[in-house]
Amino acid sequence: MMFTPIKLGAIELKNRLVMAPLTRMRATAGEVPSSLAKTYYSQRAGAGLIISEATQISPIGQGYPATPGIYSADQTAAWKEIVEAVHAKGGKMVAQLWHVGRISHSSLHPAQGLPEAPSAIAPVGQTYGADWKLHDYETPKAMTSEDIARLLKDFELAAKNAQTAGFDGVEIHSANGYLLDQFLQDKTNQRTDGYGGSIENRMRLLGEVIESVAKVFSNDCIGVRLSPYGSFNDISDSDPIALFNGVMHKLNGYQLAYVHMIEPRSTSAGGNDQVNTEAPITSEIFRAAYQGKLISAGGYDQAMGEAVLDAGLADAVAYGRLYISNPDLAERFKLGAPLNPYDRATFYGGAEVGYTDYPTL
Repeated sequence: MMFTPIKLGAIELKNRLVMAPLTRMRATAGEVPSSLAKTYYSQRAGAGLIISEATQISPIGQGYPATPGIYSADQTAAWKEIVEAVHAKGGKMVAQLWHVGRISHSSLHPAQGLPEAPSAIAPVGQTYGADWKLHDYETPKAMTSEDIARLLKDFELAAKNAQTAGFDGVEIHSANGYLLDQFLQDKTNQRTDGYGGSIENRMRLLGEVIESVAKVFSNDCIGVRLSPYGSFNDISDSDPIALFNGVMHKLNGYQLAYVHMIEPRSTSAGGNDQVNTEAPITSEIFRAAYQGKLISAGGYDQAMGEAVLDAGLADAVAYGRLYISNPDLAERFKLGAPLNPYDRATFYGGAEVGYTDYPTL
């Protein structure tokens, strides 16, 4: 089933393997994707769909050094070359639009000052500043209505730039404890205005972001990423089933290309390879609530991916670490060929090593 074509909204995939969005922290000055990124993505065009690494929509949306943006002309021009290279090899690619919210440090955006978030609540722990050194998280500033209006304009501009770059669609990053997830979950959203309190109010911003992006891309070219039960970046909610069932029902009304959901069993986003076998299986819990196409991600191997497709719990499966080390993952799966092991030490930062130098069959 993994090698049967599928349509996700208006996007036609040649197979059901998706390359997950993977932060690699290799952008050049001005947060412009490097020339190596063109090689890296085009090497992986055998995927049915490539989701770009998370790409900030504005300077204050940046949370780590050397992550690319999609708000300037230089960034957009670099992405255009990348997308053209993927298309030339018969691949499809969407841009993942990102604002990290409080998971940031003011050294990354000195002109904008402190990170922004739904509420002035600092995350626990430390993060990388512009100097690539760890710093304690700062207490973010709570966003005003003017900040939210600006955010919606930033999402719309990022979508316009993604369209100019030739992307087949966009994915709105509302997962992993970043800004839109911070608005959804009550540990981080303690607002008392129309964006806080009830589940309906906490879902409001996600809906407004979708509507802003839909001024540029039709709804059937827009995806949304979610991570129910995820704990990465100090996020949680007091009632995740009620919250994410509510989100799924809301998203049904938009006729999106897809929803992309991360299974909480995979905690690798935090920098390790642990698998939590006790974690809830969110594709089982929330599949019934969502009427559209679903991509599932989170520590899948080939057999697990085939099983979730066969069970009807997902329409496509996203692979992250396996795509880092196996540019020709689809071909290897098809042939039952052995896989290259990945080198975690080269995931973030650096140049060719661990990026474009993994061998193909």
